[in-house]
Amino acid sequence: MSTSGIHPKIAQERLGHSGIGIALDLYSRVMPGMQEDAAAKVDAAMRAAIDKAAG
Repeated sequence: MSTSGIHPKIAQERLGHSGIGIALDLYSRVMPGMQEDAAAKVDAAMRAAIDKAAG
């Protein structure tokens, strides 16, 4: 579900786990490309904040 963009809380409820931590511990995996995607998104957000602050 996580690779499909489904929020972990929704997955937890759908799978019937009592807490989100259980669902994340059982089912979350770092898939190839996720680190790079996250780094690109953080970079874009930082650049946007810097540009906004500058002017």
